[in-house]
Amino acid sequence: MTHDPFNPADQPEPLPAGTEPPADITDQATETGDGKGADVVNLDAARAGRHPYRPAPDDPEPTTPAPASDRPTLEGQVIRVDQPGGEHHDWRADLEAKARTRQPIIPLWLRSPAEATDTLRWVGLHYAHVAGYQLTRTPLYAGRLALRTPRGLVRMVGGMVRWTFDLEGEPVRLAAVQKAEPEAYLKLSRQRDSRVRLRVWISGLALVTLLIAAIIVANQPSIVQWAALAAALALLGILGKPADRPLIDRAVVPSAVEKLTSDIVIRALTVLGIAGINQAMAKNPKDAIRFVAPITRDGPGWRADLDLPYGVTVGNILDKRKEMSGALRRPLGCIWPEGDSTIHEGRLILWVGDKDLSKTVVKSPLVKASSHDVFKGVPFGCDPRGRAITVPLIEQNILIGSQPGQGKTASVRVLASGAALDPSTEMWIHELKGTGDLDPHEQNCHRYVSGIEDEAIAYAADSLTLLRKEVMRRAAALKALPPDLCPDKKVTRQIADKRSLGLHPLVAIFDECQNLFAHDEYGAKAGEDAEFIIKLGRALGVILVLATQRPDKDSLPTGISANVTIRFCLRVAGQLENDMILGTSAYKNGIRATVFQPKVDAGIGYLLGATPMPKVVRTAYLDTPATQRIADRAHALRHGAGLLTGHAAGERAELVTPAFDLLADILAVVPPAEAKVWNEVVVDRLGDLRPDAYSAWAALEGGAKTGQLTTALKPYGIKTMQVWGTPEGGGKGANRIGIARDDILNSITQRDKSRASGAAS
Repeated sequence: MTHDPFNPADQPEPLPAGTEPPADITDQATETGDGKGADVVNLDAARAGRHPYRPAPDDPEPTTPAPASDRPTLEGQVIRVDQPGGEHHDWRADLEAKARTRQPIIPLWLRSPAEATDTLRWVGLHYAHVAGYQLTRTPLYAGRLALRTPRGLVRMVGGMVRWTFDLEGEPVRLAAVQKAEPEAYLKLSRQRDSRVRLRVWISGLALVTLLIAAIIVANQPSIVQWAALAAALALLGILGKPADRPLIDRAVVPSAVEKLTSDIVIRALTVLGIAGINQAMAKNPKDAIRFVAPITRDGPGWRADLDLPYGVTVGNILDKRKEMSGALRRPLGCIWPEGDSTIHEGRLILWVGDKDLSKTVVKSPLVKASSHDVFKGVPFGCDPRGRAITVPLIEQNILIGSQPGQGKTASVRVLASGAALDPSTEMWIHELKGTGDLDPHEQNCHRYVSGIEDEAIAYAADSLTLLRKEVMRRAAALKALPPDLCPDKKVTRQIADKRSLGLHPLVAIFDECQNLFAHDEYGAKAGEDAEFIIKLGRALGVILVLATQRPDKDSLPTGISANVTIRFCLRVAGQLENDMILGTSAYKNGIRATVFQPKVDAGIGYLLGATPMPKVVRTAYLDTPATQRIADRAHALRHGAGLLTGHAAGERAELVTPAFDLLADILAVVPPAEAKVWNEVVVDRLGDLRPDAYSAWAALEGGAKTGQLTTALKPYGIKTMQVWGTPEGGGKGANRIGIARDDILNSITQRDKSRASGAAS
């Protein structure tokens, strides 16, 4: 390389003011003069070795270089964004990251006694079946061996003769003769002669040995002779078996499931039509899709953990689940991609099952359970990998939603059955569809109603009002407990067993709750009560289980959907319904219950809040007879413990909402001639009309009486106003709180129209 002094590219970069060039460079320039014979200097290496600031003459030691970000930037200087050298890692942080991904020493199925028992039972039953199947076919196998013995004898003798006389080499020797290669033929002949000489001795020795063995066996007892004959026949039968007809039949026919490999996964991902994957594969096909762990068996299926290309998220894959099913040549119910957002949004966990989840029948352990403890959760179903899923009840509230016919009420039935088998749990069931799906548990309920009529809706609204009062009572009772009994101010098993405290678990189920919350008369107040209970009741042992087939803002108040802790969403139609049940942005984050197929995937849904990560769950199925048997056992438990109360004990239900029409009663006591009337006058007249219902209102004084009617009319959307009037007994006129009769009449008209349209639909 030559140095051109007139080429700007070969000029050294300028030095900061007040600095001198390094001595090694200046000395070289002085010695070489015109540069002939000079050494070539690597300017980059020389510049990299420069000290950014030369030490002052009076400084005994060089100063520490200033950080790169604090150094002055010279004109024309190139700034290095990526600093040289390796990355500096914190060894403790690296060790902690490795610890999060380390494999368990003990397999997961051995950690759970129940799962380990089930697995060992399955293995035992499997091999017991195989052994029994083969033992019953022993005579058949013996017959097959006997029929194959002549062929085996011929094969054994023929093979011995061919081996002894080296007949397998005969074609090679003949080929040498045909090609007129005498040297090759002579070499092969000598080789054959040496082999035959040795093999004749070996064969003769084998025959003599067999003869001696036969003579020995002939002198043995009959049982030994028969055993030797059977062994000989078996050996000959095995030698005589046809290649296409095995001796032993299969006890279990394996399913033809293709092994999942990296090539198959990449092929499936590249045909989904996702632009980010296709572009990455075109640029760098080797590293575009990176597998972070080996593809392994995970339960009854294969699991692949991989990182998608940059910019591609798991949500893009979930949208293409049908296409992936076609690419992998597996049923849709076998393909379950999911993400791991704890790592990043591009981490895909692809699980491909051997069996279609939609065709799997999950048996509930509650069918055979004599009792159950709700503090341990309720066995709810299983995930696609066959692992049991338990839903906790204590300190939780549960929201279940789906389209009609997707298994919503069946899911509620599982939770109700688990709660019923705990005799300490008080049950309130409101089945607002009127089909009697939960009737088997009526015998165990403190409060129970089944129906879609206004009376049933009013009963359910009463329950929420009573639950609100119960929450307030429990809060005071829990606060009064000593710290040694209740250190965390939460209901525990120990506290629940003390029945005198009244802090036992209370599970209130509202199936088809949209009929309650969307009701013109009771809906608004019921929504407020439910939100209050959800926010405060879970720590006090009050658990709400709400199920709806119409998840929208009118039938499911946002205060309820935003505060429930456990959500289970079966098949829904769109993103709005999906997020109403599973929470805001669930659809965006790839948790989409819209991927389930109508009818085919009934009973399959996304479960959030019960497990660390969202899971697809197949619920256990309890038909009516099985539910009835569970309910009967639960009734016997409660009767034996003396814990049948309320409806189950034949007591009359407590009513809060009047079982009559308030608006119609107001019209009855306010004639058309009175356009406006004071609240207190209306209450007094109502007390005269129905003393058993309104006497408590009429007994109030002053503002309390006025406020009672105002509160009662609020759910109907009727507002009070200032009304000029005079007392009915005479007196001075005044402005007081009152109502307009037209408002009452309009509200009744609107309500009747809504009911008529609802009945028509």
